[in-house]
Amino acid sequence: MEVDLGVLRYNFQQVQKLVGADVGILAVVKADAYGHGLVPTAQAFAEAGATAFGVAEVEEGVRLRQAGIIGQIVIMLGVDRQGAAEAVAHDLTPVVYTMEAVEAFAEQAARAGCRKGVQIKVDVGMGRFGLLPHELEPFLAALRRFPALYLAGIASHFPKADAEDDAITEEQYRVFQELLAGIQGDGDGRIIHTANSATLLRYPGMRCDMVRPGISLYGCYPADWLQQASGLDLRPVMRFATTVLQVKEVPAGQGISYGHRYVTDRPTRLAVLPVGYADGYLRRMTGKAEVLLAGQRAPVRGMICMNACMADVTEIPGVKAGDEAVLLGRQGAGEIRAEEIARWSDTINYEILCLFGSCNRQVYIDREA
Repeated sequence: MEVDLGVLRYNFQQVQKLVGADVGILAVVKADAYGHGLVPTAQAFAEAGATAFGVAEVEEGVRLRQAGIIGQIVIMLGVDRQGAAEAVAHDLTPVVYTMEAVEAFAEQAARAGCRKGVQIKVDVGMGRFGLLPHELEPFLAALRRFPALYLAGIASHFPKADAEDDAITEEQYRVFQELLAGIQGDGDGRIIHTANSATLLRYPGMRCDMVRPGISLYGCYPADWLQQASGLDLRPVMRFATTVLQVKEVPAGQGISYGHRYVTDRPTRLAVLPVGYADGYLRRMTGKAEVLLAGQRAPVRGMICMNACMADVTEIPGVKAGDEAVLLGRQGAGEIRAEEIARWSDTINYEILCLFGSCNRQVYIDREA
């Protein structure tokens, strides 16, 4: 699985041009940077100008600090008592939404003799973690009781910003703005942010002080229709390739793979590839998936196995063992994108990137430098 560091930098710069120099960027690198590799990806974004990074868990933030990443690192899932000491020791900024987390982080900050910033997450309709609107004011009042802490930011998240039929995001943003108006002056210099990739592309007025791009930094769009609507030029970063194990000829009427769900209707040449659902190439793509060989599309035949699948190369002469096969990305004039694989898998491009990245060896290149 190839990751092009130059393309990572390019995508970051495209987002920065879109939002303007006055809007900060929290580069979201959680989940091993969506499968692209946490540390090399964050280093590439830092080279492109990133000064803030979003991770899910304390462990990820610690890894970034140990790798020499400076700037703000926001722990988007927050901290518990076990992680609070490490968060203080490595200068990480947690998102908080429970008093248990506030108390644990404040205790560790006071013990270290320092004052630390926290960010608050407000749930205006996502239905996930975060304070409900009526909880914000009493939570802030309680936060003021801890002199070792200060309010560094307030965030929210919108569940339907990527939907063409979205009819709720503007109302949710209005609720969020009303909440902010009620707490003006509480936390000088606090950063306000609501915009993930979909929101920053679709709603320029909701970019606030900072945006939180994730999928867009990796060259994908949060929804197909947003690619045309946004006008943002993004380039895919990930390329997933393997080599042909064997090429074999089978007669007409031959069943292929488990269950013989596919039976050849003519003499057929098959390229056996050492990729299957253990490598993130999901079984539910059976009957739909295609791969690239010699720059041409070859349909995958039969059930996808744990460590293997078979591509029909009858119409692609010259394919032999050892040839490169591309499952995601470009080869010659051909290209298979994550969005297409997501449709075959009945999922979203986010999951495809995470699967391929977590299940396969990452190799870093820099063609765009």
